[in-house]
Amino acid sequence: MPKLPSPVWLFDLDNTLHDASHAIFPAISANMNTYIGRVLGDGVTPASREAVNAARIGYWKKYGATLLGMIRHHQVDAADFLRETHDLGALQEMVRFERGLARLLRRLPGRKILLTNAPLDYSTDVMRHLGLQRHFAHHIAIEDMRVHGQLRPKPSKLMLRRLLRRHGLAAQRCILVEDTLVNLKHAKQLGLRTAWVTQYLRYSDPIGKAPLPKMVKRPGYVDVKVKSVLRLPAQLHRLRAHK
Repeated sequence: MPKLPSPVWLFDLDNTLHDASHAIFPAISANMNTYIGRVLGDGVTPASREAVNAARIGYWKKYGATLLGMIRHHQVDAADFLRETHDLGALQEMVRFERGLARLLRRLPGRKILLTNAPLDYSTDVMRHLGLQRHFAHHIAIEDMRVHGQLRPKPSKLMLRRLLRRHGLAAQRCILVEDTLVNLKHAKQLGLRTAWVTQYLRYSDPIGKAPLPKMVKRPGYVDVKVKSVLRLPAQLHRLRAHK
């Protein structure tokens, strides 16, 4: 029987490799509210909480990231937005994660790529606190997700196609490990394998407002549903690429 090629793992970061919902997402959300309130305000008084929430959630639903709506409708500078919203101070006190992540990554066959919609400085800091940098061949942050000069973060299929081309990867060989269903759905449409990590999910949106739908069943576009990434080795036979 011919040997299967080693898979290539595309790992999300927040709420996949660590518990961002515990303290980090609430802090980012508060920073985002302040930033959006200032942009939407009149220069003296910030916009109302209702206006801020409507913009933040509305843009996230429409574009997949609040930042994209802020760029399109308010000409916000992406680097400025990302820097201010992810200015978290004592990050080491906020990061929560499971023991055994490094051992897990060593056990999983094939190359690992970090693919996160978070900015580079923040995601680098988190990875340092997790002690996982050396296990990843590449670290792709939101700043790297540009197509034709435009930011195209997950769930952009254009960005995913470009990533596959750039790294010379067949979609069928890749496994996306994520907590966000829409990202998994778009990846599956391109032919990637998909693993849904559920243990850190508190809300269905990354800024912690929309309640999580009661979804017990695994959606058809998800190959494997696991509570924790530590359970991936047990599901490897279902995730390995095949012809």
